[in-house]
Amino acid sequence: MPHPPLPETLWFTRCPVPTATGIAADRRWLAEEFAPEGIAVRSLQDAEADVGAEIRGTHYTHELPALFREGGNVPALWARSRGAETRLIGLTWIEERQVILVRPGSGIRGAAALRGLRPALPRHSVPIDFWRAMAVRGFEGVLASAGLGLDDTRPVDVPADGHTGQWQAELAALARGDVDAVYVKGAVAVEAARRAGAEVAVELDTLPDRRHRVNNGTPRPITVHQRLLDEHPDLVDRFLAVLLRAADWAAGEPDEVARILGAETGAGTEGVHGAYRPGTHRTLHPDLSAERLSLLALQETALRGQGFLAGPVDVHTWADPEPLRRARRRLAETPSRPRSLQP
Repeated sequence: MPHPPLPETLWFTRCPVPTATGIAADRRWLAEEFAPEGIAVRSLQDAEADVGAEIRGTHYTHELPALFREGGNVPALWARSRGAETRLIGLTWIEERQVILVRPGSGIRGAAALRGLRPALPRHSVPIDFWRAMAVRGFEGVLASAGLGLDDTRPVDVPADGHTGQWQAELAALARGDVDAVYVKGAVAVEAARRAGAEVAVELDTLPDRRHRVNNGTPRPITVHQRLLDEHPDLVDRFLAVLLRAADWAAGEPDEVARILGAETGAGTEGVHGAYRPGTHRTLHPDLSAERLSLLALQETALRGQGFLAGPVDVHTWADPEPLRRARRRLAETPSRPRSLQP
């Protein structure tokens, strides 16, 4: 049987957050890796002007076979639950500031103080409302840290269609007094909260139990289409090796990583430094450790219980550790490149 032809283009997509994929793209290492075979490497985000909506939508559906995705776990689990032929080939854990915001002067502080209050749950008219899922899981994590659940509060649906900018609908509802608390995360959220004059009631990053910080980006999966893995495992291995190389490089370049994060997130210096802890540049290495897989399984159970998934996803069966193992060996055997740090 003839070997399947090489794809003309390898696609990658990532969320506007710290990722090894974003670092590698900025350094142009992905393009350089596959140039000898004449394979173009393109970003879905950077190609939005000249690709159709169907291709852009594969950031969520992962129906494009030659696509690598490093992004939030809600769309990745949603796609897999609907039958997407993807494999989980890596997970990162990057603390990305998660907070519960309240109106200034409210005096609401701490997780236990949310009992009986009105948390904002945004609602978007999209196939997978990952914004709503993030809010649900954010409040669930905070409340669980105090031995509470969502049913100990009075959630309020906040229609979010037509609002430009992240968190705008929820923060506007907070300012109007329609809700008492809003979940936000990341660099853009830091700046949005400052503009809204909101105060922090709970810092999720300070909760000692990691299970209470599990959300869309914690842990964050790297996925690939099964067809690409079956037909061209070497391409998958090489792509992952470049990500490991990028994570190694980032560990020694905090200022450059901050610059790249500013471009990736669309936030300014204040947002980047406010959202990401010192040392974030050293946390970009993916793995498939038992701990990270168990945390993703916890997320899957919670999302399914809240109706975000079409069916169950067995996280451990979904995961394939072999490409990452081979990528580590490949990088270790390449003299001109630094050996990947072991997570």
